[in-house]
Amino acid sequence: MNSVNEMTSDAIEARQRQLCARHDLPFQAPEELVALAQGTLGQSPIYGCRIVLPENGNISWFIHCGEHRQDLDFYQPLHSYHLAELLPQALDYLGLPTHARFIIDREGYEDVWQQDDVQD
Repeated sequence: MNSVNEMTSDAIEARQRQLCARHDLPFQAPEELVALAQGTLGQSPIYGCRIVLPENGNISWFIHCGEHRQDLDFYQPLHSYHLAELLPQALDYLGLPTHARFIIDREGYEDVWQQDDVQD
């Protein structure tokens, strides 16, 4: 297997579980959709935030690169399997639990934490 695109969903989940264990956090299966700020792709660092899934909602992950903006159209819904092509660095983090946050960059920096005191 040479790339994330060739990985099976079982292999991706195994990597997600390993990342959770490394940070002593429980695994929580991701939803099929994420919110990705596609206009920020290519910028650094990469930020991810998992909120409490809203009632009747289907997205708990919000991911952007570089600077965050308050624009209403900043995030776009995207099926998570597209991350393998658009932002493969974020795939391993999707198994983190509600209230998890991460910051990573393309040079290997990583910070993962939970921020329970934030209103979603």
